[in-house]
Amino acid sequence: MSAEPPRMIAGQAIVGEDLVLSPVEITVEQGVIAAIEETSRAPDLWICPAFFNAHTHLGDTIAMDCAVSGDLESLVTPPDGLKHRYLRAASPAELAAGMRKSMLLMKSCGTAGCADFREGGTGGVEALKSASAGLRFRTLIFGREGGERIADGLGISSTRDVPDAAAIAAGARKAGRLVACHAGERDSLDVDEALSLSPDLIVHATHATERQLKECADRDIPIAVCPQSNWLLSVTRSPDNPPISRMLELGCRVFLGTDNVMFVQPDMPAAMAFLHTVYHIDPEEILRMAVAGSILTGDPFYLTRGARANLILFNPRRTNLGFSRDPVASIVKRGTSLRPCKNVFNL
Repeated sequence: MSAEPPRMIAGQAIVGEDLVLSPVEITVEQGVIAAIEETSRAPDLWICPAFFNAHTHLGDTIAMDCAVSGDLESLVTPPDGLKHRYLRAASPAELAAGMRKSMLLMKSCGTAGCADFREGGTGGVEALKSASAGLRFRTLIFGREGGERIADGLGISSTRDVPDAAAIAAGARKAGRLVACHAGERDSLDVDEALSLSPDLIVHATHATERQLKECADRDIPIAVCPQSNWLLSVTRSPDNPPISRMLELGCRVFLGTDNVMFVQPDMPAAMAFLHTVYHIDPEEILRMAVAGSILTGDPFYLTRGARANLILFNPRRTNLGFSRDPVASIVKRGTSLRPCKNVFNL
């Protein structure tokens, strides 16, 4: 079988971890970026690194927009929150079909992977693996209730919900698994215990204190924020929570996620637009947050030489965005009206 010939992709590309916009020609060989060279003949296409959704609950697709009432605990806290009752009632086929549809939606929006908290033990993890088969979509799975044994890592709800969290996390680490933990979603009281687990990822930190954020920065513990979900679940009513601007000022690594499909569509362009509108974060920082979570996979999506070619092509001339003076800002603020003309995912 002959090797696939090199492929050339040219346009205005958002290159490297610094997300520098440059007219370039990208050479892709066997799915890997072999070269990035500046060119004076770049066509009017925008080339963007693929997005990575740093926090999802894809199983909740089967409970999308159900009649919702009550507080955070009654809705999503294990073992008997509303979402868990829906999950128990769903058939394996229904559950897998819902998760697959949500992954297909993410792909259509330029998202090449996600970090998913998977309920249901080993069966739940197997269901997600089955649902993602053949999709060319990177699912980083954080299992629980024993599911972490066959997943990429352990996903802890909150240490207040898991009395033996320290022992479970130690076991996962001994087995070479990642550890992620929800913390600070409704208050700051579970953040210190979460940090004591030395997690690879903190999810939410909506009400984390200055001291706790400094600890995340000093120990380089990334934070996956889900602001749209926080607002919909009424755990915040202010752009001060989550304190994203302060996280960035302190040097925290911040990733962007969408959280429960039950409440929020796993649409990263919509999440970026919401973040810009409500929190007034610089568009370049928001785009970085939407890509940087891919670091968790060990194979970041940034457009750099030697990286896998996971990228999105936009044709701005299809809409009024052909008049944009700042492609990065337009992708972040108006990306919901600029669907990719092509996705290139080499996972």
